[in-house]
Amino acid sequence: MALATGAIGLVAPGAASAAPATAKAPAPISWSQCPADELDGLPADELPRYSCADYAVPLDHDKPRLGTINIALMRRAANNQAARIGSLFLNPGGPGGSGFNLPMAGSAIFEPGVLDRFDLIGFDPRGVARSTPLRCFATAEDADEVFGRMAALPVTAREEASTLKALKDYGQFCARFAGPLLEHMSTKDVARDLDVLRQAVGDAKLNYVGFSYGTLLGATYVNLFPNKTRAIILDGNVDPNLRLHDGVEYDRQRTNGFEISLDAMLARCDAAGAGCSFSGGARQKYDELRDHLRNEGPITLADGEVVDEGTLTGTVAGVLYAPEVFTQLADILQALWNAINPASRSAITVTGEAVRALQGTTRQGRADILPDTPYLSDDSYLAVNCSDKPFHNRPSGIPALADRWERQMPSFGRYLAWGDPAGCPTWPVRDPDTYNGPWNKRTDNPVLVFGNYYDPATQYEFARRMSRQLGNARLVSVDSFGHCILGGSACTDRIAADFLVNLRVPGSGTVCHPDVQPFPGAPRARTS
Repeated sequence: MALATGAIGLVAPGAASAAPATAKAPAPISWSQCPADELDGLPADELPRYSCADYAVPLDHDKPRLGTINIALMRRAANNQAARIGSLFLNPGGPGGSGFNLPMAGSAIFEPGVLDRFDLIGFDPRGVARSTPLRCFATAEDADEVFGRMAALPVTAREEASTLKALKDYGQFCARFAGPLLEHMSTKDVARDLDVLRQAVGDAKLNYVGFSYGTLLGATYVNLFPNKTRAIILDGNVDPNLRLHDGVEYDRQRTNGFEISLDAMLARCDAAGAGCSFSGGARQKYDELRDHLRNEGPITLADGEVVDEGTLTGTVAGVLYAPEVFTQLADILQALWNAINPASRSAITVTGEAVRALQGTTRQGRADILPDTPYLSDDSYLAVNCSDKPFHNRPSGIPALADRWERQMPSFGRYLAWGDPAGCPTWPVRDPDTYNGPWNKRTDNPVLVFGNYYDPATQYEFARRMSRQLGNARLVSVDSFGHCILGGSACTDRIAADFLVNLRVPGSGTVCHPDVQPFPGAPRARTS
């Protein structure tokens, strides 16, 4: 039976670009000139290095006759084609992050030696952006109506009920409109796509760098195809075993990573003294500010902008991804604290515009894509997470779960309890085809794992677990804040380049430092 092609862009069986039913090698990718608007900002001498393509992969790799979906790719050709090692595939995380343009950021992430020897390949995974998108809504108005009923930080019974009803409606929209792609959005599906793409570029083995959620994709690939890997780098790591076996506990521990990061940031602020405007009992001041917003209500800034607890929590969570703007965050925190402490001698004030500007600069790092991107044209974030992460809780139990997490993790517990634990129990996929282990298949070369001590979104302990769970891995620790590190530390960048080009790994116990530490004058908080 032919599938309808309008809803999600499926190519029907028998079409020219449909996947072959046999196990023969995939056809090579046909590269062509990229649309001009995709390369905006590149210098003229770089433009010839770039090419783009759409490539068909099976909707269901076990049943290729069901038709195909398209994967959008961008390639930056190696500077030295005569010495080219192969292709280097990149994934920015999310899940649901668009990796299509990631080769354009290559010089900000990698040393020149990597750009000389590898074609950089970015791609939008299945369901995402330029690839066949997974869409749950027919119109933006429908999406706005549903999402508009979700509170950023549900506190009252009314906010909780409205958010739960909207999440249920979201799942029902997906069941009606998303089509057959909805059943094939697991990380295992994406890893199998990646292996097809590896063959289609002519590489015998995979070279890959994955950030954040992209570390799960990398770990899944090396365990599905351990003999097809050459050099794999994972930066900002998940705990694959926990994530694939217990969604609630994984998210609880992930939430604690934000608490660890905030606590360390406030301690670093105090250590900086005059270098941080919020110093002088920063932890106590932050708790007082948070509790005021929770118990007394919002703060109105001088320009009339209202800041409530949800705004504070969301802003701080985002800034923890980006230590380069910690100083600006400190100014905002001090100004808010001044507003509830009129006797404060600090003269710092901020406007709503400054708060919004800070929100606009956070979680937009060199590579990682924020995991909760507002709806634009696809719904791949929950589609992947709710396929991979098993949730056995009931939606009606979320308010109690949020209360419990708030007691355990006062700054972020309630905020993040209303993420996947609330959305996934009503997601309309009940039997996804996932890979949930074992994770210890041995590869010829070690997998190189980077972990920041104070990474909020993927806490350092996750990197340690990733390195232990993989069959052959080497952990490089980084005394750094922020989410992911490549492109932000000369030490890690040298190690990554040496590994990619020469397959050399550093000694056990290696610790790197970022190029820039937050807050001038603050000592490093940890040395081992």
